[in-house]
Amino acid sequence: MKPWKLLAAAAAVAISLALSGCGHKLVALQGEKSVPLYTDEQTYMNLSKLKQQGGVQGMLGAVGQSFTARQIDDQTPVKVISSDNNGSEVEIIDGPMKGQSGFVAKQNLE
Repeated sequence: MKPWKLLAAAAAVAISLALSGCGHKLVALQGEKSVPLYTDEQTYMNLSKLKQQGGVQGMLGAVGQSFTARQIDDQTPVKVISSDNNGSEVEIIDGPMKGQSGFVAKQNLE
């Protein structure tokens, strides 16, 4: 294979990999119209633990979520910055909140 063809193929692969990182979008759970975007993963974990406890702690977790998490429209395109087992750190790439970043739960990202 000629060197320029090999270089062109490598460039095409690199470009396709770079573009594939931007093909994600937020997905609201059934019955919801928006996705909570938390400031960071620790905030998400703390509020999730409170909500799971039920009772007064569960109500505090729900109230805390309404104050700390911004509600982002379903199907908003995002760029994934980093991921782990709990979710992903994302940046919004289109819409009125373009440029905002935060943490979303794993089930809210497609």
